[in-house]
Amino acid sequence: MKKTKDLFIILFGIVLILVGFYLIKVIEDPHNNLRTLPYLCIGLGCGLLGNGLGEYLSKKSIENNPKLAKQIEIDTKDERNVMIGNMAKAKGFDMMLYVYAALLLTFSLMGTSFNILIPMVIAYLFVVGYSIYYRSKIEKTF
Repeated sequence: MKKTKDLFIILFGIVLILVGFYLIKVIEDPHNNLRTLPYLCIGLGCGLLGNGLGEYLSKKSIENNPKLAKQIEIDTKDERNVMIGNMAKAKGFDMMLYVYAALLLTFSLMGTSFNILIPMVIAYLFVVGYSIYYRSKIEKTF
């Protein structure tokens, strides 16, 4: 079942890539409304193809080696590895807050349109609010 899902994702990725290349040749949009659609299809297709192919090949490689499969399962569920992964995510999140704030400040000083800045600020505040919400939720459980 899982292999067929991965194969379907691979096939869908290839179809999206081909549709994207086809749309590049076909679309003649004078108003530029659909100009990004082919490239969006190609990007999504490449992402799906890579993800599906990676999953399929990793499952195929451990299929005949139960010892390796057991070791991978232990490594992914080990508390120490989970803690290290969570700490790395926390450090990355902290860095993202500073980088994103600097990027917002840079765009605002460059005189970028409010149509671009406002959604970015809303997204930034959403991420910070989400972080605060879950921190308070987790602190209540401890």
